[in-house]
Amino acid sequence: MSKRTIVVGAGIVGAATALWLQRGGHDVTLIDKGEPGMGTSYGNGCILASCSVAPVTAPGLTAKGPKLLLDPNFPLFVRWGYLPKLLPWLMKYMSHANDADTRRIAEGLTHIVGDSVEQHQALTRGTPAEKWIQTSDYNFAYADRAAFEADAYTWELRRKAGFVPELIEGGAVQEMEPILSKDIKLLANNKNHGYILNPANYVKDLVALLTEMGGTFVQAEVKDFDLSGGKISAVETTQGRFDCDQAVLATGVWSKPLMGKLGINVPIEAERGYHIVFRNPNQMPNSPMMLAAGKFVAAPMDQGLRCAGVVEFGGMTETPSRAPLALLRKKVKEFFPSLTASEEDEWLGFRPAPSDSLPLIGEVGQSGVYAAFGHHHIGLTGGPKTGRMVADMILGRTTNIDMRPYEPGRFA
Repeated sequence: MSKRTIVVGAGIVGAATALWLQRGGHDVTLIDKGEPGMGTSYGNGCILASCSVAPVTAPGLTAKGPKLLLDPNFPLFVRWGYLPKLLPWLMKYMSHANDADTRRIAEGLTHIVGDSVEQHQALTRGTPAEKWIQTSDYNFAYADRAAFEADAYTWELRRKAGFVPELIEGGAVQEMEPILSKDIKLLANNKNHGYILNPANYVKDLVALLTEMGGTFVQAEVKDFDLSGGKISAVETTQGRFDCDQAVLATGVWSKPLMGKLGINVPIEAERGYHIVFRNPNQMPNSPMMLAAGKFVAAPMDQGLRCAGVVEFGGMTETPSRAPLALLRKKVKEFFPSLTASEEDEWLGFRPAPSDSLPLIGEVGQSGVYAAFGHHHIGLTGGPKTGRMVADMILGRTTNIDMRPYEPGRFA
């Protein structure tokens, strides 16, 4: 069996893939242009959101979308100069806003995220990285029961995936989470979830574990694949050529140009995501939560309280927009009215959003190159499961998961 494998991308997906392959007996080289864990994996919402099986493209979004985009209090933004470039992807994306596609996508996502906590624990058990994993509840905060019931379609998808919340109402809400405004009168409480205390350090520990096991990390930018024999034999980088028998592409939205070299034009966009970390806060939630009306998550972590959310489309320029951050601050103040902090750290990153909301997982044709990217909002949650799935394919192990929904060739 061929055993030299290169994994491109040192985020959570790439690190998990590399570890499972190294444990399977492969000689693994992990390559990234930056430091491990410092790309998109750095700035996620920290939550292992196993119940996050519903895509954004639910039925009715096509009718509601333009109104939401023009609502200054809704966390959806577009840099208007980018709109002509965005439109072809947006049309494909919105074409899935129907019941049949939504249910199909939800079923596909369930296999990636449904057992997230167990997958993270299996990846890290007995290693220094396991200290970053915290098991917890995961609460969805609503103004009242009517607001919760307005999300009935999404909760029905979650129930089908095995997630049935306990409803907590009235004064019991603030007894459970004193940080919340009294305007929040209902919590949908989900058991058996978790969060990561520091996603960046978590991934760094995973990569350190890889090197301790005999794997290699190289900081370089991948430029091309050598496919001269019809199958990959090497990866060309800014640090030279690295021979291999297989390669795994786990570079999020940056995977698009490399997939183009394999003949596939992936319809994927960078969804600009923001977070603010409130350092040394006077209050912390007892469990991570989704503030449904504000469309952001709040999670306790070792750096403070991280509030992450807001969707902006506008390409991959590194300059943050002020309006999304201003709205996020406004919503945080609404829901956590007594919150104070010694300082606030802002972050902008790029979520990889395929037009059908499903990641690309599997071999690209017969090239020996495997895709493992496109996780949209579920990268941290689904990273270890994705890594195990890809490693099993390369190691020749059978799986009881139908891999067709994630097939990279669906965009060929």
